Amino acid sequence: MNATMQDVLGSASSLDEADHEWLHLLVGDWQLLADLAFGDLMMWVRGDAGWQVAAHVRPTTGVSLFADDLVGARPQELDSSQTQDDADRGGVAEVAARAGTSVERGLREGEARADASDVSDGVEDAARSNDLQVGLDRARLQGAETRVDIVVEGEPVSRRLVPVRRGGRVIAVLGCHMRLGNVRRRGRLETRYVALAEALFRMIAEGTFPDGGGVMGGRGGAPRVGDGVVELDASGRVTYASPNAVSALRRLGVESNIPGLRLATALDERGVKASDGPEEATVVLAGRAPWQAEFRRGSAAVMVRAVPLVAGGRRLGAALLLRDITELRRRDRELLTKDATIREIHHRVKNNLQTVAAVLRLQARRLPDEEARQALADAGRRVGVIAAVHESLSEGFGGTVDFDDVAVRGLASSIDVARRSDASVASHLDGSFGVLSSEDATSLAMVLGELVQNAVEHGLGDAGGNVTVRARRDGDRLDVHVIDDGRGYERGGAPGGERGGTGPDAPTGASARVRSGLGTQIVTTFVEDLHGEIAWHRLEGGGTDAHFSARLRPVPASN
Repeated sequence: MNATMQDVLGSASSLDEADHEWLHLLVGDWQLLADLAFGDLMMWVRGDAGWQVAAHVRPTTGVSLFADDLVGARPQELDSSQTQDDADRGGVAEVAARAGTSVERGLREGEARADASDVSDGVEDAARSNDLQVGLDRARLQGAETRVDIVVEGEPVSRRLVPVRRGGRVIAVLGCHMRLGNVRRRGRLETRYVALAEALFRMIAEGTFPDGGGVMGGRGGAPRVGDGVVELDASGRVTYASPNAVSALRRLGVESNIPGLRLATALDERGVKASDGPEEATVVLAGRAPWQAEFRRGSAAVMVRAVPLVAGGRRLGAALLLRDITELRRRDRELLTKDATIREIHHRVKNNLQTVAAVLRLQARRLPDEEARQALADAGRRVGVIAAVHESLSEGFGGTVDFDDVAVRGLASSIDVARRSDASVASHLDGSFGVLSSEDATSLAMVLGELVQNAVEHGLGDAGGNVTVRARRDGDRLDVHVIDDGRGYERGGAPGGERGGTGPDAPTGASARVRSGLGTQIVTTFVEDLHGEIAWHRLEGGGTDAHFSARLRPVPASN
């Protein structure tokens, strides 16, 4: 069974996009229900070819009944693993199987038919039966819930089938298989959890759950059943708090006598602050809206999520899920502090490099020898390129660089430094480099700086022209072209494609000097660091295309 939920929903032509969204909302929040019910949940959808499981979730509060994922399974596949205790059942499975056709037809045609009494007899048998197909049809067509105790691989199991309503229509059936051994020794916690699950099952059947509260943003820390549960009555007073919930409330200063409390009042008296304001906090703590809020007292932090409980349009109370997120928030603060420290280091490195570049420029102006002045100016430019990368790192998070901004600034800076006359030089960036690791960003910046400078100095010269940087990113593969429309290679062979600028057909004259000097050595070294290759090509009609590839280091998915 390799089906997905979308595959199963797509096979049901009777369901529209709004129905799909409703079922996705329910599945997005049903871990809560599985944990409260101590059972496996299955979303059954009637497709054009019959019933199929669209989604399956296991409880974290008890032992799961099914080792395999059931998405795509059909009723007969689950029935094959079930056995009937004939001493207790008296053979009703055979009765239900015989009545199945009559039940299906009768429920479709309505109770006004002359044979309504026969149909109702069949339904009654189906309610007692362990036949899954009959129960699913009954839930969908009559909107009735079915419960039955069965035996699965020798284990006593309680199975219930609950109609899932949206806008008055039954669009799916929610199945719950609870291993009775999960609650065999039922204490107060198990009793209250099962009661809360009963209320949620009833809301699903009425079409009032899901309520949207399960789709939560924020910085993480969403509470789960195992983290702690508080039950409220219709007036908003606490009627039960699980042991983990009691521990979470103690972090906020509520030490004892929790039953009977109004949490909003109790927390306010203890100086507890809510991250979302007092009005939202009061609504959450009273369980009147499906919201969540974070509460803090000193260094302690607790996340609270409210699940209102209603029946027949009447408020019954609410379930509050509490999670002690003190340690989570402490780690968040440590990460923020660490990240701020790293960014401050990059900022200081950038300042120091800019100082070094400025000193090199000052020293260059004092030298009488033109070649020495040029060498120091080039060194200052190269230091400035590295400084630009550290500036981007100081502004971002996670040690990565959005290199497009670095490329635009570096392109303009390299042209300004390399231009020897008042001739106009236009620059263009085509494509995107994307986000790079800091190591790759430094190497790539150095390569681009050298290639752009060579293009301006030796390609365009005093005539001016255009320099275009074209980048194409495909995962970890990067291809870059630095193109100028200058005079191109001097004829003296076939320059196109010679890697590294050596060989019997390498270009002569100025181009040869460019590609055999320090700049080319720098380019070749950093391209190798990028696990790539570089080649120069002479363009028809004039101009040069310096093309290099790179195999980039992985970047964290969050970036």
